[in-house]
Amino acid sequence: MRCLVTGATGYIGGRLVPALLEAGHRVRCLARTPRKLRDYPWADRVEVVQGDVADAASVRAALADMDVAYYLVHALGTGRGFEQTDRRSARIFGEQARTAGLRRIVYLGGLTPAGVPDRELSPHLRSRAEVGRILLDSGVPTAVLRAAVVIGSGSASFEILRHLTERLPVMVTPSWVRTSIQPVAVRDVVRYLVGSASLPADVNRTFDIGGPDVMTYRDMMQRYARVAGLPHRVILPVPVLTPGLSSHWIGLVTPVPRSIARPLAESLRNEVVCREQDITRYVPDPPGGPIDFDQALRLALQRIKDARVDTRWSSAAVPGAPSDPLPTDPDWSGGSLYRDERELTVPVAPDALWRVIEGIGGENGWYSFPLAWAVRGWLDRFVGGVGLRRGRRDAQRLRVGDSLDFWRVEEIVPGRLLRLRAEMRLPGPAWLELSVGRDEEGRTVYGQRALFHPRGLLGHAYWWSVWPFHSVVFGGMARNITAAARAAPQRTAP
Repeated sequence: MRCLVTGATGYIGGRLVPALLEAGHRVRCLARTPRKLRDYPWADRVEVVQGDVADAASVRAALADMDVAYYLVHALGTGRGFEQTDRRSARIFGEQARTAGLRRIVYLGGLTPAGVPDRELSPHLRSRAEVGRILLDSGVPTAVLRAAVVIGSGSASFEILRHLTERLPVMVTPSWVRTSIQPVAVRDVVRYLVGSASLPADVNRTFDIGGPDVMTYRDMMQRYARVAGLPHRVILPVPVLTPGLSSHWIGLVTPVPRSIARPLAESLRNEVVCREQDITRYVPDPPGGPIDFDQALRLALQRIKDARVDTRWSSAAVPGAPSDPLPTDPDWSGGSLYRDERELTVPVAPDALWRVIEGIGGENGWYSFPLAWAVRGWLDRFVGGVGLRRGRRDAQRLRVGDSLDFWRVEEIVPGRLLRLRAEMRLPGPAWLELSVGRDEEGRTVYGQRALFHPRGLLGHAYWWSVWPFHSVVFGGMARNITAAARAAPQRTAP
């Protein structure tokens, strides 16, 4: 079938697309920033169109000639108005799908507790439920799959579980760690999504999807510790930790920022257990049944160990982060584009220097004054930003759209250029470029540019307030990157 996937740059969407291709379907992706899909291994097998689910014209164009559409977008973490944004986008999508004569919509939502009225749900779950109802009422047959906690390498839920359990042998926790949860492996989620494309035309309903295990979050942490080979954890639930305080606690210990941690924590206030498993009538489980919790953990940990994490919770753009392209003409930026530019000649082969550049960030750090970077990361987390702990998807390779600590890869030309766009909280967009070139004598040259486009007086004040530290931060970075390239083993031709 011809399938449209929205949210293909996100955690689930980035895994669904190759699964649909493997199943023999043709895939079109609707993306606000198509270049983010350029370096995915399946990019040359799909059609990519630019647009936004909140824009009727682009949705209409994307749905043309499609059979099935996957709606995998939401406004989680965009601020107080995210429910209105979700509502408006879902209505536009449903109306355009009906007009286009679409055969089916498939939506992945959140599992809601039985018997709890909408007004008592967390805003996150309430919005997910409302979007599902809007799509079900659109006049297009719709399957709404509702999942609780998704366990897989790189998922936000898994990263929270992993970091809390690994970093805290003794922890004081919120009372929701006693709430019953039915987690589901990401592989099963993708399998149900792919299978839903072939549902009979008269199926227009919700399906609860979950794994075979029902447990508390406390059980999940203890079982993670056992699977990961860690000692038994001491967990002390207390009633005073509200969802707001919980999100600060999660943000302090894990790489997941408060803006994402809070709705996830709020979703665990009530029991989230499947009330039915009807999806298996249409999408049968494999002979061994769905993946259990311990096996999902083992698969996720093995993926991390093998550096084969296909997508991460941070794959999607950070809500509110600047997405401005790098201005190629200073006049485009209103005449103000501050720069810090440095060049160093390096007595190594270009590929040796490139390996150091592409490996920057994450566990390798930023080859500069570590305390300065750490403080900047702490300050960003304090004001609600992503901070410095997002790390990397892959320890050695980068692709356009990857998150890299508090940067995102905007452009990469293998062997030549890495351009990062800042996603920390700043009074204006900022970029960092690292490049490899040659001078007139054929020597390898390391190039480094930090650029900042100030917005208003605060932007100008920010640049000049940090300018005295540039020789330490950016100068040190240039010197240390080139030193690392010199110290690295040089590859020789066979």
